[in-house]
Amino acid sequence: MVEVDRRERVRTQLLDRARDDERIVGAAITGSAASGREDRWSDIDLFLGVAYGIEVEAVLGDWSSFVYRELGALHHFDLRPGTQIYRAFLLDGPLEIDLGFTPGRDFGPVGGGGFQVVFGTPVERRALPPVDPGHLIGLSWHHVLHARIAIERGAPWQAEHWINAVRDHTITLACHRRGLPTSYAKGADALPPEVTGPIGEAFVRSLDTAELARALRAATEALLTELRVTDPSVFETLQEPLREIAGRR
Repeated sequence: MVEVDRRERVRTQLLDRARDDERIVGAAITGSAASGREDRWSDIDLFLGVAYGIEVEAVLGDWSSFVYRELGALHHFDLRPGTQIYRAFLLDGPLEIDLGFTPGRDFGPVGGGGFQVVFGTPVERRALPPVDPGHLIGLSWHHVLHARIAIERGAPWQAEHWINAVRDHTITLACHRRGLPTSYAKGADALPPEVTGPIGEAFVRSLDTAELARALRAATEALLTELRVTDPSVFETLQEPLREIAGRR
């Protein structure tokens, strides 16, 4: 659980630094704080636009040094979609700080999340790349097959990995069909029980061979239930082969 007062102090400190940094031409609060969903577990999410002619990597490096030196960061990792760089820092407490940097020409909201401008002029909202159901379906049958292979080879941890992946892709397909957020299972808790119930049966309860086989059958049936609605023609093509793969034991 995050100390709320500390989170507010740190966020204010970062925004004050952004205002004082002549290289930063725009700043926005993103994440749960920008969409009215912030609670005691929330991170600090900021998105910063970098002035024309200034190297984003150089600004990122300076800010990273500041977060480690002044705020006591323990570790970080990056996500780099397009022209944006998101650096997530872990502080003790625990507190996570997610700082996004982008050239000023791209400073603006991406996707459907909240975007509360603190200063600067944002560009129009850009859409995230759409989910490709066909690609997810392909990954899913691949994972069913490789889960069965792992079970037969006596590789229970690998089998568990593939079974969980089938379940996760089924959740994503269900969210996409209903217009819910698809990344990081953000829409999963809004799915109705008739969808989540069968998917929940696919949880692996132990690494026993019989249990892995049961979970694989459940994951396969949940996937096929979703395919029946998502893509009936693919359902007709895959239902028998996938059931044979999943139920062979």
